[in-house]
Amino acid sequence: MNVFGVDIGGSGIKGAPVNLERGDLAEPRHKVLTPHPATPDDVAGCVREVVGNFGWNGPVGITFPGVVTDGVTRTAANVDKGWIDVDARALLGDRLGLPVTVLNDADAAGVAEMTFGAGAGRKGVVFLLTFGTGIGSALFIDGKLVPNTELGHLELNGHDAEKHASTKAKEDEDLSWQHWAHRVQKYLAHVEMLFSPELFIIGGGVSRKAEKFLPLIEGVRAEIVPAQLQNNAGIVGAAMAAGASS
Repeated sequence: MNVFGVDIGGSGIKGAPVNLERGDLAEPRHKVLTPHPATPDDVAGCVREVVGNFGWNGPVGITFPGVVTDGVTRTAANVDKGWIDVDARALLGDRLGLPVTVLNDADAAGVAEMTFGAGAGRKGVVFLLTFGTGIGSALFIDGKLVPNTELGHLELNGHDAEKHASTKAKEDEDLSWQHWAHRVQKYLAHVEMLFSPELFIIGGGVSRKAEKFLPLIEGVRAEIVPAQLQNNAGIVGAAMAAGASS
């Protein structure tokens, strides 16, 4: 069974049909740049372009980089503030003319990794952390999701952690892998102090380059592994949510 997944990020909006039995993309994904400002109307137009590229006619799962409760977007750290308290499920459903499910982006990636990837079969406390424009977090306890944790906004050095340790911070400040890994290490140590997880799964686009920074992280007791689905995890998790709702 194939269901469509769309992953809305701070820099790109990407989507593809997903094979829910394999947990993999059924076709190569299509990506467009996130508009700036990333207003609800403009982002909805981009989502329509991505879905329309495949001529898709069926349920669509869509991730959002912020808190989502019952299809309503409650925060908007890395997109336009106009998203706050928008009924995104209604907006995107009307624009697509299709049944839509909307959920937090890291939660979607986490569900995909816990089902098909690095977290499959793992019990106890597990975190998926996505490093990109911001830092997304998904917390699992014995395989069950605690939604909308948004721990990229934990305070670190007097600022939101994602301002200090995201991939965007690495690029904006032209940090070496070693320097950036040290920042990630401080962030992981902070999360570990609060939650004592057994496993950190590191996702987002930077997971493709895990060998450049994971070996540089020291002093964290939890196991640290790269996401197996890499940057497709959000698309897969979005499709899984839509499939479960249809």
